[in-house]
Amino acid sequence: MNFSSDTSAPVHPNVLAAIARVNSGMEPSYGADSVTARVRLLLKDVFETDDFDVWMTASGTASNALALSCFCPPTGAILCHEEAHIQRDERGAPEFFSGGGKLSLLPGKGARIDEAALREALAAIQPGFVHETPAQVLSLTNLSECGLAYSVDEVRRFAALAHGHGLAVHLDGARLANALVKTGASPAEMSWKAGVDVLTLGLTKTGAMGCELVILFGKAREKWGELQARAKRSGHMPPKMRFLAAQAEAMLDGGLWLDLAARANAKATRLAAALIAQPGVHLAYKPDGNEVFVRLPEGLAERLTAAGAKFYPWPGGCHRFVCSWSTTDDDIAAVEIAMG
Repeated sequence: MNFSSDTSAPVHPNVLAAIARVNSGMEPSYGADSVTARVRLLLKDVFETDDFDVWMTASGTASNALALSCFCPPTGAILCHEEAHIQRDERGAPEFFSGGGKLSLLPGKGARIDEAALREALAAIQPGFVHETPAQVLSLTNLSECGLAYSVDEVRRFAALAHGHGLAVHLDGARLANALVKTGASPAEMSWKAGVDVLTLGLTKTGAMGCELVILFGKAREKWGELQARAKRSGHMPPKMRFLAAQAEAMLDGGLWLDLAARANAKATRLAAALIAQPGVHLAYKPDGNEVFVRLPEGLAERLTAAGAKFYPWPGGCHRFVCSWSTTDDDIAAVEIAMG
């Protein structure tokens, strides 16, 4: 009954097998290996373009911070939701990596940026006003920190607004696979075709050991040299990149990453139904992916914890339950039994 996080889940067997397969012989260092080359070919098919560059890291925080630092100078700001992962959970990494770039926080229900607030913030930018910290980047998160999805149309509209004011667009895709499964969009439709300049594509939460991709699309490829330099300087240039690439290859080949996300989403749907069947339990947000946010009546959280269930209290008075590729029907049945 461990619903604490999808990062608590085991690594998918295909990923472990892929790592073992590449663990022989000599390969060039720092991403010049044959496995990384194969990943690029897979990404070309997945994203329906060859107009991209990709770098791999072992954590989402590193990928987000590296990506954002390439587009936000120390004197600039990043527009993001006030509950975004880069704001609440990354210990100032974007500010640190950018050398002082500021996070400018926007409201919105369910950790999705309110469009009116975004329009107001963009309209208020005055780059020539020396006392202001002008925004340089818009950062969206899909799924949001409350498990809600932006549609392709919303990403496209927000990106157009940002571009119209000279901002780059970053998409934090730690759970992008879950959002794609929910919306039915293709990776291309949800990224570069919608106006995303730089994507941090998460595979760790979906089933990898530790593999996140920073993908620069189109004109943003001008930042490729900057991205590599910052990766080296910050210690995120893995000498044996092939072991990160092997994870990406296993996840992307045959669409495993989407299959595992679909499995996690389906389990979350079932878990949500089981929880709200209990008197006094209410959804805080209708799940769009693999996370379930509920308001529990007095005493139920303690009863579930005593029965061995693991989950998190969440800001705003609700609790978060996260399903992963490895969540079983028995896990959900155990929750039902614990609730009585």
